[in-house]
Amino acid sequence: MTLTLAEAIAAGPVVLDGGLSTHLETMGHDLTTTKLWSATLIADDPDAIVAAHADFFRAGAQVATTATYQASYSGFASIGMDAAAAERMMRRGVALALRARDEASVDSESRWVAASVGPYGAMLADGSEYRGDYGLSVSELRQWHRPRLDVLADAGADVLAVETIPCAAEVEALVAELAGSGVPAWISVTASMHDGIPRTAAGEPLADVFAMARGVEEIIAVGVNCCDPTPAADMVRAATKAADKPGVVYPNRGESWDAVARKWTGSGAFDPALVAGWQDAGAVAIGGCCRVEPEAITAIGAGLHAA
Repeated sequence: MTLTLAEAIAAGPVVLDGGLSTHLETMGHDLTTTKLWSATLIADDPDAIVAAHADFFRAGAQVATTATYQASYSGFASIGMDAAAAERMMRRGVALALRARDEASVDSESRWVAASVGPYGAMLADGSEYRGDYGLSVSELRQWHRPRLDVLADAGADVLAVETIPCAAEVEALVAELAGSGVPAWISVTASMHDGIPRTAAGEPLADVFAMARGVEEIIAVGVNCCDPTPAADMVRAATKAADKPGVVYPNRGESWDAVARKWTGSGAFDPALVAGWQDAGAVAIGGCCRVEPEAITAIGAGLHAA
């Protein structure tokens, strides 16, 4: 029997992919010159996106996360696209991941697609997705996210990957939009440890933030991404306990994004030995984010133990 992705996550474990945009850069695409990052290639070089997804599938990933992280109506408008064209690009982003799944010479029945829903700050491309200092109300954030959520929910993905959310107000807005929608989604925040407490990028305790997801049927998992991998176990443990949901975790390599210089700084390495700790902390959907390449995804899959 073919499982839905929601069912597979409930049973666990599930191997996610790695950093799509940064993998595309290793393939020779300079994405630092555009605010849309990998979403630019949805229009300019869709075959490259398919190839990048396929690399992760062949490495053992069971989920392709689409190139729609920076895709939004306002983001596409900034490069001259009208609303109809923006919608086509968002739908195409999902279609490209589905195509990769079907063409990657893997068992497509145990491979799924998650439509990436990035934060408001991803559209700004000023680093605020790692700070959460937008100054927008929950109502304003709901209005901004709603049209994109509607399109991506209808585009054929298995779940929505609501990811890299930096602040409580944006989590609240997204939970409100998802509740009652019938659309399965995970919510993942960017987080760190402060004074021994797991907190969002904006500084709010994760326990308070993820308590908002408790009881919301559409939210199938909660956790963290694009964060330092070393404390990720403590952060995902706080998320899963607060929400009473399975955990999702996909850190970066431990480097920091410099939005002014538009480059990653610091040293980092992805240590597959950390995977067992994430799983023991409640994570059942595990992968990597920025700068995590296919070979690391292979190592993650090898390190997972059966539920």
